Amino acid sequence: MKFHHLIFLGFLVIFSSCKQEKVQHHIKFNNTGELYQFLKWTPENRFPLISAHRGGPMPGFPENCIETFENATTYNPMVIEFDIAYSKDSVMVIMHDDNLDRTSTGKGPIGNYTYEELKALNLKDDKGTETSFKIPTLDSVLSWSKGKVLLTIDLKKGVSYAKVIEKVRQYKVESNSIIITYNANQAEEVHRLAPDLMISASVQKKSELKRLNDLGIPNNRIVAFVGVSAPDQALYEFLHQKGITTILGTMGNIDKSAIASPARNIYYHLVNNGADILSGDNLPQASEQLNKFRYNKKITSPYIN
Repeated sequence: MKFHHLIFLGFLVIFSSCKQEKVQHHIKFNNTGELYQFLKWTPENRFPLISAHRGGPMPGFPENCIETFENATTYNPMVIEFDIAYSKDSVMVIMHDDNLDRTSTGKGPIGNYTYEELKALNLKDDKGTETSFKIPTLDSVLSWSKGKVLLTIDLKKGVSYAKVIEKVRQYKVESNSIIITYNANQAEEVHRLAPDLMISASVQKKSELKRLNDLGIPNNRIVAFVGVSAPDQALYEFLHQKGITTILGTMGNIDKSAIASPARNIYYHLVNNGADILSGDNLPQASEQLNKFRYNKKITSPYIN
């Protein structure tokens, strides 16, 4: 009886571990043509997504960390937004803050540390709890990402667009990368350096799109960041008529409102009103509502699994 009891307990342990295993949701483009097709907005082609701000940190999972990116894909097919900084010896590493104190066991400016010194540090989650996870390099993130996620790549002040684009080429991730820019001149620089790459550009009014176009950036290379508060539907309609996909930043006030009033289904209504990609910090709630939206609207894509 004791032997059979042990076997039964063993089955329970195996069943429990299998049951707890999380399914990952991936986005895969085989070439840039497929990426362009996916991001070209049409009513039939639309597939609303979540962009995990700083990779989707949550308890036990620090921001800007590959293990956190992996965890985010268990909630939804994911756009991963992350930040690049330089180490003292000019290695491109993934870190948002200028100083290490908040997000790692290090102290002071990240630029005071060589990459070898940074490797000795551990990352901390948003509550300050130390984890065993390490500061990743841009190389490791680009290598990991292909066939899994769409990237939106943010550069901290002083990081070279040319150097980042060189890495994108090296790892052949043109088909799953979007370069974030904050003004028309930055967007023009990226397009001049890499006319095949998609660019996230700020377009909060019609004149900003005209400025981008006047600088030679075509609509089919633009993903429009429309701000951190929902714009009038007229702006969505204007951009959609030009085949442009939109990103709305929900980090901050929108995420706080959604957490305070979950019954309002804020994320569902935002995509219903015209937002195509929601960039924020509240992955569980946003994922649930986008799943519901896509199910109700019978939305699928051959690039999502």
